[in-house]
Amino acid sequence: MSQTLFISDLHLDHKRPHIIAAFCRFLQDISDTDALYILGDLFEYWIGDDDPAIGLQPVIDALRKLSLAGTPIYFIHGNRDFLVGKSFAKATRCKLLAEETIIDLYGTPTLIMHGDTLCTDDIAYQKYRAKARNKWIQKFILLLSVKQRLKLAEKLRNKSISATQDKHPEIMDVNQHAVEQVMLTHNVEYLIHGHTHRPAIHDLIINGSARQRIVLGDWYDQGSVLRCTPKGINLETLQT
Repeated sequence: MSQTLFISDLHLDHKRPHIIAAFCRFLQDISDTDALYILGDLFEYWIGDDDPAIGLQPVIDALRKLSLAGTPIYFIHGNRDFLVGKSFAKATRCKLLAEETIIDLYGTPTLIMHGDTLCTDDIAYQKYRAKARNKWIQKFILLLSVKQRLKLAEKLRNKSISATQDKHPEIMDVNQHAVEQVMLTHNVEYLIHGHTHRPAIHDLIINGSARQRIVLGDWYDQGSVLRCTPKGINLETLQT
């Protein structure tokens, strides 16, 4: 069966082994797939490819096995795993993509991204993101010991949880103008992203043209996958 799959926001962590197991089962079941796209936040956090990543080796192995079986796997960084690097890509045989990537989805021009850059109303987050994605800051972080980076990741995660609780939900959603601008800039009919944890398919009219924005769901309580075939798209919920 000809199909292309998209997932994001799994937030895999050794503290939730049942989700890790569910994801590995998912990978075992999709060997007849044209491509798998992971649109960020595969992990709850990733402090560098040199981290032993407790409990996550089965994920590395399952991704590599799928790739070796012939399914191309593509990865876009999220706000939790922006330090995923070349060593991870080599170990899993994933291909790392730019944060805004255009693909031909069975004849339809499609923009794929994590989606956090679309949340322009969240000014505090955008300031943090600009620092976190700075290459020099990333190089400095990677010079720290694994223990120091783990402490930093935990500190940032707790700060993020606290900040999220104080923000209005709409501030953390995408800005419609940002959506329209990025789709017009890349001249695409589909935009697929994650980050907001609000799975839905939005029908849009932009400059008189019908377009769609597809939002992937997270994997906290259940799985979420976008299944695309030459006949259409379907946003599915997976039992975990």
